[in-house]
Amino acid sequence: MGVLQWFVDLGASVLLPILIFIFALVLGTKPGRALRAAIIVGIGFIGINLVIGLLVDSLGPAAQAMVDNFGFQLNTIDVGWPAAAAISYGTSLGSLAIPLGVGVNILLLTFGLTKTLNVDIWNFWHVAFTGSLVYALTSDFWLGILTIIVHLMLLYLMADVLAKYIERFYGFQNITFPHGTSAPSAFVAIPMNWVFDRIPGFNKLEADPESIQKRLGILGDSTIIGVLIGILIGILAGYNVQGILQLAIQTGAVMVLLPRMVALLMEGLIPVSEAAGEFVKKRFPGRDLYIGMDSALAIGHPAVLSSALLLIPITIFLAVLLPGNSVLPFADLASIPFLICLMVPIFRGNIVRTVIGGTIYIAVGLYIATWVAPLFTQAAIASNFDMGANASISSLIDGAVWTTFIFVWIPKVISWIGMITLGVIILLGLIYQNKIKPKRQESKEEREDESLEGKEA
Repeated sequence: MGVLQWFVDLGASVLLPILIFIFALVLGTKPGRALRAAIIVGIGFIGINLVIGLLVDSLGPAAQAMVDNFGFQLNTIDVGWPAAAAISYGTSLGSLAIPLGVGVNILLLTFGLTKTLNVDIWNFWHVAFTGSLVYALTSDFWLGILTIIVHLMLLYLMADVLAKYIERFYGFQNITFPHGTSAPSAFVAIPMNWVFDRIPGFNKLEADPESIQKRLGILGDSTIIGVLIGILIGILAGYNVQGILQLAIQTGAVMVLLPRMVALLMEGLIPVSEAAGEFVKKRFPGRDLYIGMDSALAIGHPAVLSSALLLIPITIFLAVLLPGNSVLPFADLASIPFLICLMVPIFRGNIVRTVIGGTIYIAVGLYIATWVAPLFTQAAIASNFDMGANASISSLIDGAVWTTFIFVWIPKVISWIGMITLGVIILLGLIYQNKIKPKRQESKEEREDESLEGKEA
């Protein structure tokens, strides 16, 4: 565990290139090309984090000013995902999430029950989070371990299902996101989109960035949209003219720089993705292999950023207006892109649908974050987290995610039987997705070929 912790402490920007380099060599990539790809990935990841840092540093104070400006008072503070991750890995149970994550992934890959090879090791904190909450709730160490394992299985199932949406919308081949915050929202967006498609008039509304730019010209440009939203947030925060203009340029800069940093990271991943495709094609005909990555790759899309910036003031007002909510959104407001980035492919880049869907999703999420706050606080105390003057803490990431509710509610109400049952259901889902469904698709294609040959004859 000491050696493993040393590697984790290197940080994602160092650990990820090391894993990519090893992975590329295993796939048969030449050492020189593998080394360059790994370094470019690391540089791209640093670039993404620098831009996200700019977003956090500019929007964090604006959000606080907005809260102060309107005099909002709520008794549970959103401490943000860095605190949630520190709390998750700070417990004795949470520290086991990484070896469990790697072990479950290898086991599922070996038996052909997932197509996702997850190199995003740092983000195993999401499953450590639910495991730590269950441990805080039940004091049952092994039930916490089972929660981590079942949560991992669910994320690999989600990643396998979402890969086609990610490739179709973002153009990322052989890449998926087994991300504990981002993946669950897509499965809420799917039924929402079904409803949106059946609302007369609304189903004809085209509101993706390209359509908006065609209609509005320069005002529809993603950079200009970022500047305008920055002005709106600055006004709501009560900034003076200087502060509003500075925030506007900063949000515009994020809209320009983040997609370019993602493109740089993708430059490093493309050779590895191609090698993975060739490797699987030669040795496992008919199977695919997806590289599991951080969903930070997806948040640079203009539809994601525009929707997320609009959702920041909406989230703050939701927190105050919703009866029974006690969570004051703060530290995770700048992380809203991670909450919605996999809703966007389901909504086909439609910003209006994403804002409406995101508003509903976050509204429900605030109640989940309120419900889980006592356990969140208890887990923070157990991990010796410094809560300052706050008596109650929670977060939007992962406190407001529906999987957190499921994985905490089941042990609370049904205990071991419920978690085992859920694990069996997810295992059956993995079997269907990776064993039964491909065979059915293959049989369907064969029947279509035979039918076509019969017609030609």
